Amino acid sequence: MNVFRLACGTVVALVLATVIGCGGGCQPPKAQSVSGVRMAEVGKVQTDDKGRTIEQRNIIDRITLDNDLGTVRHLYVISAYSGQVILYSPVRGKVTSGGKSLSPKTITTVNVTDLPAVDVGGHRFHTNQLPNEDGTYGSGATDYIYWFTPEGKSHQHFMSGGQIIHISDTPITVKGVVISIEK
Repeated sequence: MNVFRLACGTVVALVLATVIGCGGGCQPPKAQSVSGVRMAEVGKVQTDDKGRTIEQRNIIDRITLDNDLGTVRHLYVISAYSGQVILYSPVRGKVTSGGKSLSPKTITTVNVTDLPAVDVGGHRFHTNQLPNEDGTYGSGATDYIYWFTPEGKSHQHFMSGGQIIHISDTPITVKGVVISIEK
């Protein structure tokens, strides 16, 4: 019985010491890398009157511009080696990635009520994929892009090494580059 009282007393003493030592407000240690570098603290991120950050505003503005039917863009394919423009084309609307689609890549006929449902060919299917902000499925990571000119002509461009893609709503000035290999 005395051993039990001693054990209980020890536990109570440890709990009291922990609470008193922390003042009731112990906080977990700050995040720290193996090398000892601590995570930087950032103050409150500023938001606009709708509670949106600058990053969120940029995304909203890009999606809005991308979906403006009257927009004309300018596409430049630039050589990463010489800096010269390999291809220029005006673009009606926007350039689209070949990895985008109007329907999800995977669907199931099993009725899973907690998964989103899509209509494909007049039949209702469920999928674990969600559409992007622009209403399409898929990703921008692909080996080709496509677009239409203001005159309605279609183009596809297959990516390979050494290409830089630049798309702008205003034309850019491109300077000629001369590479000399003479000694």
